[in-house]
Amino acid sequence: MIEKRDSNIENVVLVGVITKEQDEEKSKEYLDELEFLTYTAGGEVVKRFVQRLEFPHPKTFIGSGKLEEVRKYIEEKSIKTVIFDDELNPAQLRNIEKLLDCKVLDRTNLILDIFAQRAQTSYARTQVELAQCQYLLPRLTRMWTHLERQKGGIGLRGPGETEIETDRRIIRDKISLLKNKLKKIDRQMAIQRKNRGKMVRVALVGYTNVGKSTLMNVISKSDVFAENKLFATLDTTVRKVVIRNIPFLLTDTVGFIRKLPTQLVESFKSTLDEVREADLLLHVVDISHSNFEDHIDSVNKIISEITPEGEGANQPTIMVFNKIDAFKHDTIQEDDLTTERSKDHYTLEDWKKSWYAKMENQCVFISALNQENLEEFKKMVFEEVKKIHITRFPYNDFLYQEYEENN
Repeated sequence: MIEKRDSNIENVVLVGVITKEQDEEKSKEYLDELEFLTYTAGGEVVKRFVQRLEFPHPKTFIGSGKLEEVRKYIEEKSIKTVIFDDELNPAQLRNIEKLLDCKVLDRTNLILDIFAQRAQTSYARTQVELAQCQYLLPRLTRMWTHLERQKGGIGLRGPGETEIETDRRIIRDKISLLKNKLKKIDRQMAIQRKNRGKMVRVALVGYTNVGKSTLMNVISKSDVFAENKLFATLDTTVRKVVIRNIPFLLTDTVGFIRKLPTQLVESFKSTLDEVREADLLLHVVDISHSNFEDHIDSVNKIISEITPEGEGANQPTIMVFNKIDAFKHDTIQEDDLTTERSKDHYTLEDWKKSWYAKMENQCVFISALNQENLEEFKKMVFEEVKKIHITRFPYNDFLYQEYEENN
């Protein structure tokens, strides 16, 4: 199902909505992210369609007039793919495909496709395949529209639904098989984590494409794949790192994203176990992104969902604000008396003061790409790892003697 393939660039149209819960600014931001996802998957966005609705239409997601506008445009421009910014239910997907007569994807399907392209190891491929099967199961009926002859009456009785039920059974059997396979791998990985002994475990977490793998490469002197695309890392990578004279294990994990499909959260359980069982979290943030605070909230929400009640709040966390080299802010001219100062006008120093106060100085501002402020970052990680290390190995006093690292 998820064999890698070299796909040609596809011209794509995006469709989104503005609702009471998602204002115009938020809708634009989500579509910007969807465009980046499309680019990562190998597509090129040629146009966006946005409609203001009280809530998405239950049958076609957007209104019939706007859908007709989309249909005329893709017909004129010979567009073969339309992507919607939210997850479509099976009925919506079937209705939209019938009206547009082209390939229709939703945000979940697009993310699953990217994961399918990026999965390298057998474990990651199994996880993605399980998520794909779970997504596909309720949507199988749309694949058999040419066999729908169950309407009753003379000449309209046929075996169409039999084919659907056969496929459903195959998919259910495959889901069961993949879940059993993942259970075995989960047990193996749990044993691997136990075999790591009492070494302190540190996990890199954060939104997708914030520079976790680049930071991993710099700190651990390894060669983890890093690229300026979403979900460049799917496979969990663990490396032994020594800062000054204390060793610990550093884990690079899959990036999070808003509207993360529930199927992926379930199938990537073991990957998330690395986050759950970590002694220290390094929450990496792309401070050059205009909505990085929303990204922080999204990551914190997912972490709170995957950690047992009460445990997530107890995990020590260092906020690592990355990409300071790419940070830019809006400025107000001296003679401009009308523009009000907002967060868009915050300088890097303003953000530092704000987050130092919020995190009680448990944050650091770096550039992993240009290796700026890495010594400050290493010192902060060392101090936190040392606190945990002392509780586990209280008699190794010689380890904690301070000395400067020679580079």
